[in-house]
Amino acid sequence: MRFSLWPVSSTSWQDTLEVARIADDGGWDGVYVADHFMGDAAGFGPADQPTLEATAMLAALATATSRVRLGSLVLSATYRHPAVLANWAATVDHASGGRLVLGIGAGWQENEHEQYGLRLGSPGERIARLDEQLQVIRGLLTQPTTTVHGEHYDVTDALSEPKPVQSPLPILVGGKGDRMLRLVARHADQWNMWSVPSTFAERSAALDAACEREGRDPTTIHRSTQMVVFPVADAAKGAALVEQVAPRPAVAGDPASLAEQFAAYAEVGVDEIIVPTRTLGEGARRADFLAALLEASRQV
Repeated sequence: MRFSLWPVSSTSWQDTLEVARIADDGGWDGVYVADHFMGDAAGFGPADQPTLEATAMLAALATATSRVRLGSLVLSATYRHPAVLANWAATVDHASGGRLVLGIGAGWQENEHEQYGLRLGSPGERIARLDEQLQVIRGLLTQPTTTVHGEHYDVTDALSEPKPVQSPLPILVGGKGDRMLRLVARHADQWNMWSVPSTFAERSAALDAACEREGRDPTTIHRSTQMVVFPVADAAKGAALVEQVAPRPAVAGDPASLAEQFAAYAEVGVDEIIVPTRTLGEGARRADFLAALLEASRQV
């Protein structure tokens, strides 16, 4: 199983860079960044918190790291035109030496759309928009020219050069509803959702069924998940912290206990655990914890 880190976009650039270098130098497999312009009351901090922009972070990390995969978790289809996004992705893939994972989702955060005058749309509209966007992006990244005449995007004999270093550049789709899983089965190389093992197992089985309907081998889709991680030694305190953030999935414990909990995810088909660093402190304490966590996780 792979293990990756997710630094917090609402911290300073120096802190993000520190986490990325811990991953790059410490044997982690990847670094992911979120795509938001502000916080949200649903669990991503106050709306007025400073928030770094995802595509700029990934471009900067491409030259600040040398080994880890770099991914978006996930870019919103509501405010990123697919042709522009495809050209950006190919450029960052070259800058990173072929290490980009292009994560895309349908979009959900209401306050950033309201404040910036961006149309969010109904869930059905968002999924239809993402479906077309994935068609455009895949075509531009792999074909000499691309034509898609849809309700949301209209591209004709479109060029996008150079192509990415990776062939194909992996596309990740984040989501868990049945309609989103159809898009994963149709377009994605990787799939991601927040989860506990039981919900991941159920949704993974639904993805397998979607793949069967699409004529897709489900084993060709890399599956990742994340959860809030609380580094605590006291079991009662850990249980209280997990309950405090419910229904958002969370785990708590020392590195050995957390590694055992990660193993439960592997048993239900998770290929990659992504560890958000928001709750892990900072500086040497965070670095030491992450080193111990990775070592314990590799041994289980």
